[in-house]
Amino acid sequence: MPKAESPKSSNWRFMARISGVDLPPNKAVEYGLTAIYGIGLHTAQKIVAVVGIDPTKKIKDLSDEEVTKIRKLIEAEYRVEGALRAEIAADVKRLIDIACYRGLRHKHGLPTRGQRTRTNARTRKGKKKTVTGKAGPGGKK
Repeated sequence: MPKAESPKSSNWRFMARISGVDLPPNKAVEYGLTAIYGIGLHTAQKIVAVVGIDPTKKIKDLSDEEVTKIRKLIEAEYRVEGALRAEIAADVKRLIDIACYRGLRHKHGLPTRGQRTRTNARTRKGKKKTVTGKAGPGGKK
């Protein structure tokens, strides 16, 4: 049975952790940064360009200085993870409180951007509920 590497051995590295998220070590930097809520591919590419890191470099190969540069830039420039989730929740709560159309759609768990609901919309409406005594399409009672 192979022995687990200790933090004191030379090959062992701490996992890159930014904004409370452990980044996947075997992904390229620009794709690994998308694991952070609020950072998409476009934003990740901008971050990599500003910091000056090769975008194809794996996260596990980043130096501590490079991880620190990325962390500082994200903390200074972008709203991510908890702060972003709280802001979105507050926005939705505001819409519900003022009882606007979008707020009512949020409240009832329906799509808010004009999609049809007669069919589809299963992501928002949840699992299909069968109604007793109602015939299916083209069927008789």
